Amino acid sequence: MDQRDLHELLERVAAGTASVDDAERALRIAPFTDLGYAKIDHHRGVRQGVPEVVYGEGKTAEQIAGVCRALVEGGQQRVLITRLEARKASEVRNDLAREGGCDALAFDYRELPRLGILGDPPEPDGNGSVVVAAAGTSDLPVAEEAAVTAEMLGNRVTRLYDVGVAGLHRLLAHADEIAAARVVVAVAGMEGALASVVGGLASCPVIAVPTSVGYGASFGGVAALLAMLNSCASGVSVVNIDNGFGAGYQAHLINHAKASA
Repeated sequence: MDQRDLHELLERVAAGTASVDDAERALRIAPFTDLGYAKIDHHRGVRQGVPEVVYGEGKTAEQIAGVCRALVEGGQQRVLITRLEARKASEVRNDLAREGGCDALAFDYRELPRLGILGDPPEPDGNGSVVVAAAGTSDLPVAEEAAVTAEMLGNRVTRLYDVGVAGLHRLLAHADEIAAARVVVAVAGMEGALASVVGGLASCPVIAVPTSVGYGASFGGVAALLAMLNSCASGVSVVNIDNGFGAGYQAHLINHAKASA
């Protein structure tokens, strides 16, 4: 059960279309299910507004399918699986189909960002648009991880790809989209300058994502990370190297923030 489901349940109780006993049964589920190799957090959506996401790297296909099945049985309508290899994704799909329990939810795999998706994306309900800007084509796996994550959390996403500083006119051609955004995710390797340039154009928060793209002295993304941390543009925050998921999640929180009364 996520925050929306809880709100809907309470509204039905208030309207008299659901009984107190119905609500008690829905809330009776334990805060987590212990599978032995994982403890499935069923109340994360209630606490944080976003249900649990599965980190696929290091887990077997059988473990991933088991976690997905437990989440769905606990009422989760969609599951996002990050860092999922294509071969393992095929095994997960077969396991879910063989064991059942997730029959109503289609399994989709996005090879570029290495994301598994169980269930359909929600309708966008954020305050505005999330712009994901990628410096180069080599940065697209990380950029797509951020973009698809934001979409799966209920955000309208605008993609601006191959708009790095080596050809600044390519970025400036999208000045209107940047100006209209609620939050911009700037993804870049090499020297990581894109975040500073976007930060100088945007009036909204900018989330910088350094990638491990670059030659020897880029040190696997450390050069871009340090450059972004030292950005002279105000309003730029930085996530870890290649952490497109973290950037997409943070963009979602910003785009769904409500002004205090």
